[in-house]
Amino acid sequence: MSDWAVILGASSGFGGATARALAAAGLNICGIHMDRKGTMPLVEAVIADVKATGQEALFINMNAADAEKRAAAVAQLQAKGSRVKVLMHSLAFGALKPVLAEESADALTQPQVEMTLDVMGSSLIYWSQDLFRAGLLRQGSQIFAMTSSGGHMQWKSYGAVSAAKAVLESWMRQLAVELAPHKIAANTIQAGITDTPALRKIPENAEMISRALNINPSGRVTIPEDVAKAIAMIGLSEDTWMTGNVIRVDGGEDITG
Repeated sequence: MSDWAVILGASSGFGGATARALAAAGLNICGIHMDRKGTMPLVEAVIADVKATGQEALFINMNAADAEKRAAAVAQLQAKGSRVKVLMHSLAFGALKPVLAEESADALTQPQVEMTLDVMGSSLIYWSQDLFRAGLLRQGSQIFAMTSSGGHMQWKSYGAVSAAKAVLESWMRQLAVELAPHKIAANTIQAGITDTPALRKIPENAEMISRALNINPSGRVTIPEDVAKAIAMIGLSEDTWMTGNVIRVDGGEDITG
C-alpha cells in the first residue's frame, strides 16, 4: 500500500508540479484545491497526469481553511490506512491591497488581514494537527510550506501576504520543534520569483519577473518544477534530521537581491 502526499493548493503552480513529481516517484496524491469552472481544466490535467503514473488521485474541491471540510478530508485519508509521507502547504489566496490609502475602500480591512493570515499561514497548523491525531503523520513524514522573499521584503500591496509568509515560517519552526521527537521533519521552501497564476495576481508582477531575471546568477527565473524536484528529493527520504530550515530554491536569487 503506497504512502500519500497531501498537497494544499494542488491545482497549478508549485502544488501542481509537486503532485506530478511525487506521483511519478510512487506516492498517491490527495490534492486540496478551490477552483471554479474556469480553472478546473488545470486540475483535471494534474489528475490525469497523476493517474497516468498508476498512483491514486483523490482531489477535493474545497476551502482548505474550512474546519468541517478539513475533518472530512482527513477522515477519507484515515480510511485508506496509509501514512502521509509528504504534507505540502502551497495555498495562495490573500488580499493584495496597501495598508494605507486615501480611501478606506482601497486599503486592507481587518477581515481581509485575518483571512490572509489564516489561509496562507495558520491553516497549515490545523491540517498538521488533524493529520497527526489521525495517526497519518508519523515517523519519516515530511512537511513543507511555500514561502518567498516576500516573507522578509516588502512590495506595494503585498503587506498582508508578507505577514502571512512570516507567520507560516514561524509555525514551521514550531512544528519542527514539536515533531522532532516523533522523527517528523518540517522545512519551509523559499522559491525564487516564479511565473505562476498566483504571481500574476500581484500588482507589478511583470516588473518582479524582470528584476529577478536581471539579478539571478543562474540566468533565469525559478520554475515550479525546480521546487517539485527539491521536495521530491527531500520528501522521499526517511531521514528527518534536516528540519526547521528555510531552504532557498531560487538559483541564488535571494543572496544577490
